[in-house]
Amino acid sequence: MAIIIALIPALAWGSIGLVSAKLGGNAYQQTLGMTLGALVFGIGTWLIMRPVLDTKVWALGILSGLFWALGQSQQFQTMKYIGVSMTVPMSTGMQLVANTLAGALLFHEWQSGKDVGMGLLALLFLVLGAILTSRKEKDTAAADTRLAQGLRTLLFSTAGYAGYTIVVNAGHLDATAVVLPQAVGMVIGALLFSIGHDAFNKETGKNVLTGVLWGTGNVFMLMAMAQVGLAIAYSMSQMGIVISTFGAIFLLGERKTHKEMTWIAWGSLLIIAGGVVLGMMK
Repeated sequence: MAIIIALIPALAWGSIGLVSAKLGGNAYQQTLGMTLGALVFGIGTWLIMRPVLDTKVWALGILSGLFWALGQSQQFQTMKYIGVSMTVPMSTGMQLVANTLAGALLFHEWQSGKDVGMGLLALLFLVLGAILTSRKEKDTAAADTRLAQGLRTLLFSTAGYAGYTIVVNAGHLDATAVVLPQAVGMVIGALLFSIGHDAFNKETGKNVLTGVLWGTGNVFMLMAMAQVGLAIAYSMSQMGIVISTFGAIFLLGERKTHKEMTWIAWGSLLIIAGGVVLGMMK
């Protein structure tokens, strides 16, 4: 059951890039709309579950939300540079390195030599899969420029996403209690990042739907972290890369050559294999 819970974020989060691309708007409109949806989800969670919200939960939850706003806004920005099908695999690989190593080294989730061996093998599969799915057959000067811009924004995105999960895990926060404070921090961060970027319009309203998707994935992600640990929960959540990558190709019309489709297929298989290895650790 714990592994099934850990896979739900992959389905929800893997759909976010596709849905936001269909709904439209710039990166700041998408981020703000998404955070407003997450806030609605957070309020609903609090009204139903009635968790205890003390000072620690509010402080760390808001801080986690601020980190998330940085990560998500920069990921949306990267999608504008290099597309969903390339952004998500690259972002996934960078996040996996940061979060899996944080779980293993900071929180000591790998207790034995077997854990270390299997964890490193899974990480190898996942990162190689991410590299393959983002590989390009032909590059132009313009493409190289966009890639460089995308990599710069992804560095900030990765730092934000890493902070978002590490803060919650370090604080040992209850999954249902942190949702509302986290959403408040997300909205604050999105408002700060959107200053001067025409963030309030109909596209912002449309992207509230992506916030509901995120909120669903987030609750199950935090539940999975409590049951199987950060390294396993976060890595399995990133299997949504398969949904994002193939969805961008078949639903958004992002073109790939025959070789690139082959690389994507093998990369997706490696990602699934990595998820299976992580699941076997529990």
